[in-house]
Amino acid sequence: MTRASLDKQPREVAAMFDDVAAKYDRTNDVLSLGQARAWRRAVTEAVSAGPGDLVLDLGAGTATSSIPFVEAGAKVVPCDFSVGMLTEGKRRHPELAFTAGDAGRLPFADDTFDLVTISFALRNVQDTVAGLREMLRVTKPGGKVVVCEFSTPTWTPFRTVYTEYLMRALPPLATAVSSDPEAYVYLAESIRAWPDQPSLAALMQEAGWSKVAWRNLTGGIVAVHRAYKVA
Repeated sequence: MTRASLDKQPREVAAMFDDVAAKYDRTNDVLSLGQARAWRRAVTEAVSAGPGDLVLDLGAGTATSSIPFVEAGAKVVPCDFSVGMLTEGKRRHPELAFTAGDAGRLPFADDTFDLVTISFALRNVQDTVAGLREMLRVTKPGGKVVVCEFSTPTWTPFRTVYTEYLMRALPPLATAVSSDPEAYVYLAESIRAWPDQPSLAALMQEAGWSKVAWRNLTGGIVAVHRAYKVA
């Protein structure tokens, strides 16, 4: 693992996502071996948005993750720090209120949203606890956060196979299907460096969230954490 690639500044990370925006969703489906759609469905269920809810979808990219909330009758604000992602998303979904924003300094007032969610993007926030505190700030009292992120497989033999896939198979596969393979080398390295399920739960509690719990998906490759803001 190269420390240099994990020390990328926010603008460098945003530029990587700008470069892969057009093919991002298709590439994710390939590299996740078709699991990405199931993970999105699990997030939709955990958020459980409905008519009248105002949802902040952080790291929304092209808003693929936002559409189920719209279909449930909620109002959604897709937010991302990659202008390329936002541009591609606006091209596909001109009706949505795309907003450029850094999760560490959100451009929203206190107590604005009923529900906040972030999928596969919290790893890209420089200060995880600061980002979680910002999410808490913009959530209404009694509101909920749902964090979907790569995590640590719970079965040791499977964990070993998964790590080998990340570091050996994913980069060459990304070379074949992505316009910017370096972005997926960064992806693999950032996943390996990410906290496991209990550690992320502890960071959420440190940031001020309560009733933190999680659900493992695909043997712990992904975990969906949820928590609440004290009313």
